[in-house]
Amino acid sequence: MKAVKLYKAGDLRVEEIPVPEPKNNEVLVRVKAVGVCGSDIPRILYVGAHKERITVGHEFSGEIVAVGKDVESWHAGDRVVVAPLIPCYQCASCLKGDYSLCTNYDYFGSRRDGAMAEYVVVPEANLLRLPENVSYEVGAMTDPAANAWHAIWRSKLEPGEDVVIFGVGPIGMFALQAAKIEGAKNIIAVDIVSGKLETAKKLGADYVLNSGERNVSETVLEILGKEPELAIDFTGVPFVQAEAVKTVGRHGRVVFLGISHKGLNLSEEQVDKILRYELIVTGSWNSFSKPFPGREWTRSIELFAAGKLVAEPIITHRLSLDEAPEVFRKIKEGSIEYNKIMFLP
Repeated sequence: MKAVKLYKAGDLRVEEIPVPEPKNNEVLVRVKAVGVCGSDIPRILYVGAHKERITVGHEFSGEIVAVGKDVESWHAGDRVVVAPLIPCYQCASCLKGDYSLCTNYDYFGSRRDGAMAEYVVVPEANLLRLPENVSYEVGAMTDPAANAWHAIWRSKLEPGEDVVIFGVGPIGMFALQAAKIEGAKNIIAVDIVSGKLETAKKLGADYVLNSGERNVSETVLEILGKEPELAIDFTGVPFVQAEAVKTVGRHGRVVFLGISHKGLNLSEEQVDKILRYELIVTGSWNSFSKPFPGREWTRSIELFAAGKLVAEPIITHRLSLDEAPEVFRKIKEGSIEYNKIMFLP
């Protein structure tokens, strides 16, 4: 089978390798769609994975083609979505059902072979059923959708509150839809890419704001006539994280989801605001809860099936596995504008 292998940071190759065989509690999945996550980009281009020569990719859906002898609830032909985290189920966090915070986890595409391949073996516990009326491409978007729900629930959003979404990549796009479903009054989407803002408007943002053209906190105040209760950062950019703190009002909440790998230097004014406004700054990590993989995943699939959570407009590229090295080269040099890149093995 074909597989996209990461030898080391910047060295991505498409190779022919043997089809893996499922163990007793695993199934063999024929991958139908696998998306590029924002975390894949630094891993592939700059940082590398935990293991060399690993098959990358963790946002995926597919069809079961074979099952291990101990698997009873799944059969060949079943359409599935796969949760990429494999928790240890034994650490303190797992015992509380906080699987996102597992201290000894495995993970597709970074710690074990992932899904940018024609086939992948998957533990039975990581399978979710994909409804017949949900496409494989949309099914592969369940991971970013689940991350968005995790952030929204971490934010403790209340109906009638105003929300500023910083960064409308795939997770931000789902977050603005989730915020609307949860009863947010006004949702302001902020980005520097006009095409993403146009899509955000179509998906339910009440206002869109290009932060490369206007001051965010001042413009948000002009739009709403007050400071918002909630800001969520999906960019991981330190300047934007600081801007989120600057934007919210008294007793406001700020959620950081975007991965930065950088420090955060807040000005004296911003630290003073956290104190005087009694702000709550919260982290949001991954998307898993109890019962594993969690309500973030089941809620996303239910809403996809009901047509209340929309994914197709977020997909900008549909590619073959052979095109992986070239598209990541374009990402590195900044010669491609994209949102969700989807590989269709």
